[in-house]
Amino acid sequence: MKITEHIDRAKGETLFSFEIIPPVKGRSIQELYDNIDPLMEFKPPFIDVTTSREEYVYIDKGGLYDKKITRMRPGTVGICSSIQHKYGVDTVPHLLCGGFTKEETEYVLVDCHYLGIDNVMALRGDAMKEEKYFRPTEGGHNYARGLVQQIRNLSEGKYLHETIETDDCSDFCIGVAGYPEKHLEAPSLQSDLKRLKEKVDAGADYVVTQMFFDNDKFFEFVKAARENGITVPIIPGIKPIAVKRHLQLLPQVFRIDLPQDLIDAVDVCSNNKEVRQVGVEWAIQQSKELKAQGVPVLHYYSMGKSDNIKAIAENVF
Repeated sequence: MKITEHIDRAKGETLFSFEIIPPVKGRSIQELYDNIDPLMEFKPPFIDVTTSREEYVYIDKGGLYDKKITRMRPGTVGICSSIQHKYGVDTVPHLLCGGFTKEETEYVLVDCHYLGIDNVMALRGDAMKEEKYFRPTEGGHNYARGLVQQIRNLSEGKYLHETIETDDCSDFCIGVAGYPEKHLEAPSLQSDLKRLKEKVDAGADYVVTQMFFDNDKFFEFVKAARENGITVPIIPGIKPIAVKRHLQLLPQVFRIDLPQDLIDAVDVCSNNKEVRQVGVEWAIQQSKELKAQGVPVLHYYSMGKSDNIKAIAENVF
């Protein structure tokens, strides 16, 4: 079922969903199941599965190092299929511009269609770890807008190199990212909203936001999006702070502001266990306010661990 259909069927009730990261290669998928199992009692209608960019590794060749590209995590589509089969919930594989050609993207979409995966998240993706700025992959998309358009074209039987007449075209529900405090590369929030509107006009069906810790930033973002003609559902993304280092890391990496009350609460913690509890309590407060305002879904970034997400959900759902 499409994400938009889940939202419509909920008739105004706020749904629970979360996002997971595939385990690094060499690990069993059971590790993933162990973190999903505790969250199933909250009846998530869908689970997002991230896709990681390729990475450089250096192989020692007798004193000289050979630079190679590798992927450190297993395929997202295969994980999505296994989760759907095991739990009977919809999954949302993340598709990236970075690291994939248009042909490779088409292969992924064809596999999703065959496997009964109805939803995808279209993202530009980040720069590679060793690169300061995002660099488009040769033969790939520069921006998520083009990726959305390619996905939408398939619903009309328009493949990259041919048009196929069929009664069984794909019809993906497409999610895209939104940034309540603007994308770190955007010159202004208004210009960022214009880019978001372009993605929606290209065929995006819903928006999931980057993490934020001040609900007013989200409410202002939704208001501005509506004023710019963006009418699709906007889902808030919530990430509980887990370690003290997040005070420096999150603003640096994501260019977001942290409320002073949250900073003060974390500063007085003597260890990361206490920080984790502060993160849970803050996210509970955020979630209750967002739910009271009627957001369609509360989407949690689990980062592969479920204990803090479970603690939050127990107090909200």
